Amino acid sequence: MGQEDLFQTKRGKAMGISNDPAVPERTSRSPLATRMRPRNLTEFTGQTHILAPGQLLWRAIEADRIQSVIFYGPPGTGKTSLARIIAGRTRSRFEQLSGVESNVADMRRVLAGAVQWLDSAGEPTLLFIDEIHRFNKAQQDILLPEVENGSIRLIGATTHNPFFFVNPALVSRSQIFELKPLSETELLTLLKQSLQDKERGLGHLKLNAAPAALDHLARLSDGDARKALNSLEIAALTTPPEPDGTIHITLPMAEQSIQKKAVVYEGNGDAHYDTISAYIKSIRGSDADAALYWLAKMIHAGEDPRFIARRMVISAAEDVGLADPMALVLANAALAAAEYVGWPEARIPLAEATIYLATASKSNSACVAIDAALADVQTGRTLPVPNALRDGHYAGSQRLGHGQGYQYPHDAKNHFIPQDYMGETRAYYNPTSQGVEKKIQERVKQWRAEFAAIRSEKDGNKSA
Repeated sequence: MGQEDLFQTKRGKAMGISNDPAVPERTSRSPLATRMRPRNLTEFTGQTHILAPGQLLWRAIEADRIQSVIFYGPPGTGKTSLARIIAGRTRSRFEQLSGVESNVADMRRVLAGAVQWLDSAGEPTLLFIDEIHRFNKAQQDILLPEVENGSIRLIGATTHNPFFFVNPALVSRSQIFELKPLSETELLTLLKQSLQDKERGLGHLKLNAAPAALDHLARLSDGDARKALNSLEIAALTTPPEPDGTIHITLPMAEQSIQKKAVVYEGNGDAHYDTISAYIKSIRGSDADAALYWLAKMIHAGEDPRFIARRMVISAAEDVGLADPMALVLANAALAAAEYVGWPEARIPLAEATIYLATASKSNSACVAIDAALADVQTGRTLPVPNALRDGHYAGSQRLGHGQGYQYPHDAKNHFIPQDYMGETRAYYNPTSQGVEKKIQERVKQWRAEFAAIRSEKDGNKSA
């Protein structure tokens, strides 16, 4: 056996695949999801946005021109399967590491071998790292020199957004491909294929799966092919056969096999931030039904109720604002209630506040106003406090003229006296005509006219 043949055999064992089509790729003891892994792009289901014929990734794999790539997406979307397909097509030496199990010594051994192979055979090593986000910054930095000089062609797989969890230097040297949850239709296709496949699937069994059962598995798998296939296998292997040997997989059997729907949601991952973002944007967009759905997803996933309530308080001030000042009061009440009672009762005050915020009149004028004022403070000339507004309560303040000329508004009719409170004419707050703020708008318009008259008179006296 030549060196090339020896390498091909070694590579196949490392991946659990064989380069000889006559050799079974998976053992019968492997889970159904493992046995049904696609062997080539033709068998791959889903991810058409990057893998349809003619798309960049499809062309790169077909031409064996994969450089360094990172696949990221939820579990069961095909990240490892893609790496296996690439390994089966590439002419490069193959190595595999795990972000969970591998250490620095493993990494240095693999990288040293890659350098030697490049020197002796003139070929790079294809290095697949599963759960690459589990490597710390120092471990990821070890990869940089070999990625840079071409000794390795890196394929990383992660369930976490690489822009947050992978070193920027490594990300900049890699192409990023996001894999998305499979649709129910795509999952149904996989389930039916596994029922028909006699070599790798369940086709050797006398199975009769009810359409409602398959629909249920596809729906509750939440886009996870591994979960769908393994749940089907559990149902098939634990259901007693009829006297004629037929195994009937009914809807109740499917419900027991998959049990509670496992929503893809990690406390510090994309789903955490994406879901709260969708929740806040639904409130801002006045869609109470959408906001309640995203709230329900967070409740189901066990999100911290205080996190939800804190974001609700921000939304009340930023998005509802002075169009309905009671929104901030209610949001703070919901925060206090959530801290006091916790799950599951906290769902009720959170839902009440969610509906109130979503259906309230909207205004972001307070947010826009403070940001405009901050921009002036940060970039413009800092205005001195006018003498009339300075503290005049300490000894000696009168000699400095502090507080002199200040007029107490409560002594006047309607508790308002036009006087100069800034020294210049600047307008940051622009009230809208939404809800309660419409009345504020009318008052502010009148007051600003009187302030302008005072400043105009003041400026006239100066010029005279």
